[in-house]
Amino acid sequence: MTKSTRLAAAALATAVLATACSQGSATRDTSADGGKVTLRYFTFSAAPDHVKDLDTIVAAFEKENPKVDVVVETAPYDQYFTKLQTSIAGGTAPDTFELNYENFVTYASAGSLLDLGSVAGDSAPAGYAKESLEAFRHEGKQYALPASFSTVVLFYNKELFKKAGVAEPTASWTWKDEQAAAEKLTDKKAGVFGDFQPVQFFEFYKTLKQAGGEFLSADGKKATFNSPEGIKAATWLVSKVGKTMPTEAEIGGTADYDTNLFKSGKLAMWHNGIWQFSGLKDVPFEWDVVVEPGDTAKASAVFHNSVAASKTTRHGKEAYAWAKFLSSSNVAATTRIQSSWELPPVSDQAVLDGYLKDPKPANRQAVFDSLQSIALPPVIKRQQEMQDAVTQELSNAAAGRVSVEEALKAAAAKVDELLG
Repeated sequence: MTKSTRLAAAALATAVLATACSQGSATRDTSADGGKVTLRYFTFSAAPDHVKDLDTIVAAFEKENPKVDVVVETAPYDQYFTKLQTSIAGGTAPDTFELNYENFVTYASAGSLLDLGSVAGDSAPAGYAKESLEAFRHEGKQYALPASFSTVVLFYNKELFKKAGVAEPTASWTWKDEQAAAEKLTDKKAGVFGDFQPVQFFEFYKTLKQAGGEFLSADGKKATFNSPEGIKAATWLVSKVGKTMPTEAEIGGTADYDTNLFKSGKLAMWHNGIWQFSGLKDVPFEWDVVVEPGDTAKASAVFHNSVAASKTTRHGKEAYAWAKFLSSSNVAATTRIQSSWELPPVSDQAVLDGYLKDPKPANRQAVFDSLQSIALPPVIKRQQEMQDAVTQELSNAAAGRVSVEEALKAAAAKVDELLG
């Protein structure tokens, strides 16, 4: 499921998370009798395309740490946080688990995470890109280690462009260029759509930035996205529905609808993340990527994932060792690069340069070019509720139930309530 379209189920209350911190971990503790330590790791990004890659990293870690067994557990993103929160509340939290940047603040604020510096004796571990490491600090403590990052780019089907006689996208494209091309590429009789960009939170905050707007006030206490720039951004998304991209009814709640549409050769342009590269290796047509078009400015979404440890784990040192290995070891970095499993947040540029050697897609440089204009998601304590509220109101506008202006006004009111 794509990161742009997948949304976790409603979050449990932060108070529940905090209460759970006093409960024990379900970790099997065999170290007392000289046996191995079993360390549970829960992840959403490995399955289904990178389970074998994760197995490679686990095997290398266990070879270096023969007294530790890492047991991997996976769940789809749309189920992951519900399961994680339930396990924390029930006292069966995994020792280590994956957290994305957007949800990190909720867990850190609730007291659910182990201060990794307290077991490592190192509050600023070396080897990471500075910005990535700081993204997972909270109130001066390192509660997670950055494990990967990825960007969103514009995928396009070269054959559909050639067939329609439309020039391929370039890094200088604007929304108007994209719209003009999408209209020419759309052929509903043939089941071909010119564009796909989900109408939801993750796309809105980014297009808002492209339009020159801001999601929250400078002090973070008030929603400011129901502005002229916000209306322009939301209109840009909504205007595609039913014209150059499928409607909500046509999608029908089908999982990975956009992924399958692109793979079938029926989608000309697709706003999605670089985590899709490995799954497109064998499609029977030529495709490439380019930095997403902007409006008054360029702005690319960048997603960070991390490895955190439960505050209740009985094996803090082992948990830290695994988190450090998974996030910054040479084995982990090269495995991610070779398999196109996002990118490691390491400071060694020579490691990242290897990413460009893979010939598909040809324009991998766009991944690094997109980092020149980053749009990070707004983050609040009640993160999931905010994301759901914005997505719900935008969906109402996309379905024609309310106007864009009404949708943003309602969404802003909900977000203001969440901000308290």
